[in-house]
Amino acid sequence: MRPTVHDIAEKAGVSLATVDRVLNGRPNVRGVTRARVEAAIADLGYVRDVAAANLAKGRVYSFTFILPAGDNPFMRSLEAEVRGLARQAAVDRVRVGVVVVPPFDAEGLAGAIDAAIADGVSGIAAVAVEDAAVVAAIDRAKAAGIAFVTLVSDVAQSARDHFAGVDNVAAGRTAGSLMARFVAARPGPVAVLAGSMRLRDHRERLEGFQARLGADRLLEPVLEGQDEPQTVQRLVGDLLARTPDLAGLYSLGAGNAGLVRALSDAGGAGPVVIAHELTPETRSGLSSGLIAAVLNQDAGHEVRSAVRVLKARADGLAVHAAQERIRIDIFVNDNLPPEAGQSGADVSSVPQ
Repeated sequence: MRPTVHDIAEKAGVSLATVDRVLNGRPNVRGVTRARVEAAIADLGYVRDVAAANLAKGRVYSFTFILPAGDNPFMRSLEAEVRGLARQAAVDRVRVGVVVVPPFDAEGLAGAIDAAIADGVSGIAAVAVEDAAVVAAIDRAKAAGIAFVTLVSDVAQSARDHFAGVDNVAAGRTAGSLMARFVAARPGPVAVLAGSMRLRDHRERLEGFQARLGADRLLEPVLEGQDEPQTVQRLVGDLLARTPDLAGLYSLGAGNAGLVRALSDAGGAGPVVIAHELTPETRSGLSSGLIAAVLNQDAGHEVRSAVRVLKARADGLAVHAAQERIRIDIFVNDNLPPEAGQSGADVSSVPQ
């Protein structure tokens, strides 16, 4: 039979109330008594049934996801996954809310984090902007005992518990390896289009890309389209007009509807293009031959991973690293999944 709290109390020579205080980390237990209870727990091999304990207490987890607003298709798919999970999670006593803030707005993100802290949530997951104000807000959340997960783009110098996203340096290296193969016989330069170099994931992708392709082939400076399709269309159109020998273009951010329009308007063979995230726009680019390859991360996996980690941290439990590793999927025109299954099934993948 599995040991119970009654067995712990008997072995340690204490009351059930004292055992409960030790198990829940509450104060008003003398050090020597706490040590005796913990020794009894270890000797008996007691493993706490956290789910049963939470059910008995009527505990409800309250998680807030903070996402950037705008028409970034990947972020909207991430939001759709969160809202879909919220409808299912209620059965498991999990309440999930969504807050949207302007993209790349560090102060707005920090304010949303502080608002979630004030609401007394159990955990926060956010697409992060690397900024001192955001780091300080994350650290305030942790100081308040709130679990914190960064999504898609990390803020590693903060006290956050976990990052739910791909290894972006590895993603950049993968893009660089593909680009090197695709443009091997083409002597022209390669350009890079980012959303904002304030985002850690964009900087890390560029770092990996440069390491594999070689900086001597890259055009500078990096174009920053702010993930806005109109801005991206203008920047890429100007780039193609002034660089007729452009061999390749790596789009490591969003705004790819504008990228596809600019490539289509230019006509001709055009550069080899590698982009991120399988969206309707990049799917269209792959199908038409305007885009050679797309690197994708599974939005659903990231959201489910974030919730698992937030629950584990709220309960003081360990996180299973292998389960939470987000893979990098590679799509070309030949292995596009059906439109209803854009979550990464039946694709080539590069393990992290």
